[in-house]
Amino acid sequence: MTISSDFRKSLQAALPIFIGYFPAAAAFGILAKGVGISFFECFLFSAIVFAGASQFIALNLVVTGMSPGGVILTTLLVNFRHFLMSASLFTRIKHIEKKFYFPMAFGITDEVFSVLSFTKGRLSKTFIFFLELSAYSAWVSGTIAGFILGGFLPDVLTKSMGVALYALLLAILLPEIKKSTKSLILAVSAGLLNTVLIKLEFLPKGWTIIVCILVIASVGAFINERETGEVYG
Repeated sequence: MTISSDFRKSLQAALPIFIGYFPAAAAFGILAKGVGISFFECFLFSAIVFAGASQFIALNLVVTGMSPGGVILTTLLVNFRHFLMSASLFTRIKHIEKKFYFPMAFGITDEVFSVLSFTKGRLSKTFIFFLELSAYSAWVSGTIAGFILGGFLPDVLTKSMGVALYALLLAILLPEIKKSTKSLILAVSAGLLNTVLIKLEFLPKGWTIIVCILVIASVGAFINERETGEVYG
């Protein structure tokens, strides 16, 4: 596959992510302005952290007065799934030079991981980088736009934009669910397990997501191995 075809393929895959990320990031920018952090701090939030749900959580913790150490630890727990996603993708990028691993790892998000996981065939660094760059540019530019417009938008619009990130996750998941009953069962099982763990309240905040990922991913890998004779990766 040539660089130009990889570029076109990445643009097609990145378009839904860009469309979904921009309003979600704008919502973050609006909320950030509303709680009184500076434009530069808001920009660094998205440019350096680049983790949608964790940024909303961290912003809420900052507002409540939690110490920096507590904010960092909480977001680390919430984002622990990135270790698992990176480990999964590593099995498919061993042919790429190791010097590219760090920037690739920085650009991994839930949506990027989902697209890469469902992409058949060999993953090229051109495809990965353009996909990640599209997601990153949408998130950072959306944050800036949201902060600038934050003082002009009504509250009802601000609240509605807050659900954009979840809508994006559903938009990526639904096509796979339509093709595979197994994906539907795993998705529903993950939701039920997470709900039960939250209700039981015996795990620290953030760990319910990690446990769900470990359990459901293991079950999915076991089922796939039984069906195909090899671990999905």
